[in-house]
This record gives sequence, structure tokens and C-alpha cells, in this order.
Amino acid sequence: MTQEESQVATRKDFRPVVIAYVVCIAAAIATLYWIHSSYPPSDWRPLWAAFAADFVATVVIFVYSRVYKNSSFYDPYWSVIPPILAIYWIWVYPESMENLRTWLVLALVWAWGIRLTTNWSLYWPGLHHEDWRYPMVRERAGRFAVPADFLGIHLFPTIQVFLGCLPILVVVQHPEASLGWLDAVAVIVMAGAILIQMVSDIQLHRFIANRKPGELLDKGLWSWSRHPNYFGEIGVWVGLMLFGLATAPEMWWLVCPGAVAMILMFVFASVPFLDNRSLERRPAYAEYMKRTSALIPLPPKRS
Repeated sequence: MTQEESQVATRKDFRPVVIAYVVCIAAAIATLYWIHSSYPPSDWRPLWAAFAADFVATVVIFVYSRVYKNSSFYDPYWSVIPPILAIYWIWVYPESMENLRTWLVLALVWAWGIRLTTNWSLYWPGLHHEDWRYPMVRERAGRFAVPADFLGIHLFPTIQVFLGCLPILVVVQHPEASLGWLDAVAVIVMAGAILIQMVSDIQLHRFIANRKPGELLDKGLWSWSRHPNYFGEIGVWVGLMLFGLATAPEMWWLVCPGAVAMILMFVFASVPFLDNRSLERRPAYAEYMKRTSALIPLPPKRS
């Protein structure tokens, strides 16, 4: 197959994915319409209605994953849904648009979502490709492979991202809260995290395009951190948390769990999982681990 034919095949592969996300968003909107038509307004309705719609959208994507036998249908979900959640909550609380904080949060969430989704779309190999972790999850689950697929690969990250988005709800619910120094910190953290993600992804893809067998990416940001893209992702959710705390610190119990869950997932699951796989595939990775920080970018240690 020529490069041109490969590109055409990839474009064809996008069609079912795009259709899947149009259907899942339409199902979510229908769910929201039904809830708003059937239940009276309350302070908690925007939260549980959003989660119900999020759940329905996840089920739709799971159905597509099963039909196409590829759970990577879920991969764009992580970055597609949060900007839509932000729009829904602002629609519920239109007075929040009078507060600069709402605009800052909306701009940063959309910038993050567009960048991450664009990065996925540019480098997605097509429907023949599935994230290497997904078959491993199903194989370990044995006869419970389908429930493990839904709960572990689809629903768990949906819940995690939903928790991470709750600071957006807190921000739009409190348009009267004035801006402060913590908002400035939140902007710096979140914008800086998006920049770190972008630079690390560019460096990663340039390396992949020219790498030799067994070669390690230990240049640029990757010489300061083994997982700078993960560090950037954590920074995005921490930034949202800071916006929530700047708005209503007394609601820390609603604002903080999402960012904390993200940190725990990356530190105790994602990083060790990927490091162990790299150790198995690349003999030089052990030395790389000794001199390079796992997450927080730090100057490399000298041998």
C-alpha cells in the first residue's frame, strides 16, 4: 500500500469514529433535554444531569467499541467531553458569563481539548490500531472481558474526568466571586501545562518518525522527565482545581477529588505501567530511569 493509499484508508477510518461521537453527543443532549423537561430545577440537577448524559454518551461509545472490536474508539472521549460539559453548565448558569473567571476557564478548557484531540487525530493510525493496554485488560479479565472493557476502559475514565471537571461547575455557580491571586496561579499552571503537553508531544512524534531500533527519547523535555506529557496532563486538572478553590474554597470537597484522583492514577498506575513495559522492550531504559525524574521535570542526574 502506498503512502497516499494509507492516508485515504485513515480518512475512511475517521468516518465511523466521527459518527460515533455525533451519536453519543446527540444522545447526551437528548438525555439532558429529558431531565430538564421531567425534573424541577435544583442546585444539584446540573451535576447529576451532566453525569447521566456523560454516562449515556459513554455507553454509546462502548457499543461502537464492541461493534468494531476496538476500544480505542474511546480514546478521544477524554478530551472531547470536558469542553462540552463546560458549555452545558454555562448554559444552565448564563449569568456566569459576566465573570472573567468563567471566560478564562472556558478558554483554557477548550484550548486543552482542541490541542489534545488534534494531536490524537493527526497521529491516529486508523481502525487497525488499538491501544496496547486494552487487550491486556480484557485478557486478564478472562470470561469477564466485556464487563472489564466497559468498567475499566470506558466508565472508569469517564468518572475520573467528570470529577476533574467539577471545578468548572463550581466556577459557573458562583459568578459573584471576585478574581484573586489564586486565579492568576491557576492560569499560569493550566496554560503552562498545556504548553508542556504540546512541546512534549511534538518532541515525541519527531522522535518516533526518525528513531532507530532500541533508541530512547532522552532529549528536550524528555531528558528532564520520563513522562512530561503526563506531568502536563496532571497540571491541567490541578489548574482547574485551583480555579475552583479560588471561587469557593469551602467547596474543596467537590473541587479537589478529581485532581487528586488524576495524580494518584498517573503516579501509581500509568507511570509504573509504562516504565515496566519500556524496561522489557529497551535494555537502556533502566539507566534512563536512574538519571531522569519520573514526572516532575528536573535536571538529569549525572552518572
